[in-house]
Amino acid sequence: MNEVSRVWVPPWVLDIRGTVECLHRGSGDPAMRYAPDGSVWRASHTPDGPGTLRLLAVPEGVRGTGWGPGGPWLVEHFPELIGALDDPEELRTDDPVVNGLVHRARGFRICRTGRVWEALVPAILEQKVVGTEAFRAWRYLLRRFGEPAPGPVAASMRVPPPPQVWAQIPSWEWHRSGIEPVRMRTIRGATSMDVERHPDKLTVLRGVGPWTAAETRMRAVGDPDAVPVGDFHIPRVVGQTLAGSPVDDAGMLELLEPFAGQRGRVVRLCVRYGEWPQRKGPRMSVRDYRSL
Repeated sequence: MNEVSRVWVPPWVLDIRGTVECLHRGSGDPAMRYAPDGSVWRASHTPDGPGTLRLLAVPEGVRGTGWGPGGPWLVEHFPELIGALDDPEELRTDDPVVNGLVHRARGFRICRTGRVWEALVPAILEQKVVGTEAFRAWRYLLRRFGEPAPGPVAASMRVPPPPQVWAQIPSWEWHRSGIEPVRMRTIRGATSMDVERHPDKLTVLRGVGPWTAAETRMRAVGDPDAVPVGDFHIPRVVGQTLAGSPVDDAGMLELLEPFAGQRGRVVRLCVRYGEWPQRKGPRMSVRDYRSL
């Protein structure tokens, strides 16, 4: 089994797990694992093929180890995954609330996977549903159609399939995953574009709106200004944190206006380190199309 490894020394304090946790699609995510030794394991379909990456903090810095045909690519690019291309200093503000969030977020950076398709598909799965429903579908589809992750990994780890595989998934398997035809067609339709080359044109795809594009760009290209307009929770959290009470999308955009260019970073800081409003009323229910 071929293995490649190198150590990268970040020139700043780094919270590895806090930086990459937005890539983790719920408990049991077949493409990502947290190990007891503190390492993070992630499977990906790279330009060179499937690969597995392990990230581990060591005294010298961060060690990245890769396996599979895509292992060398993952090892070469892992500093970008954990924020090497991000610059938190670009967020300049005298707002005391945001500065407080920045202080609490020491070591947090915006990640960049460099794999647009692998960020787009789960974002589509999460459109207008609770996370539990989307994560369930992600697990099912990867276990059925993702190939086993290379390397000394758990047998349940899977590499997310490339676009051509998603395009060939039968309709009954989508149904078994709990995904209704609308999201199925959106994912199938997205295979018509080389999204890796055009991450700034995602909204031309049928069924891909600003929310999905922002969620994808934030993870894949590390866009610090990506704002997921249309989310149920995020405007409420941003409003509660920055203004003391929940707001809608329009109110959120108004609150974020002073941070133009870094609005997505402020959103991430609010979600991870800010104040969530008190729940009122019933939670959104988990739908199950498999019984229909």
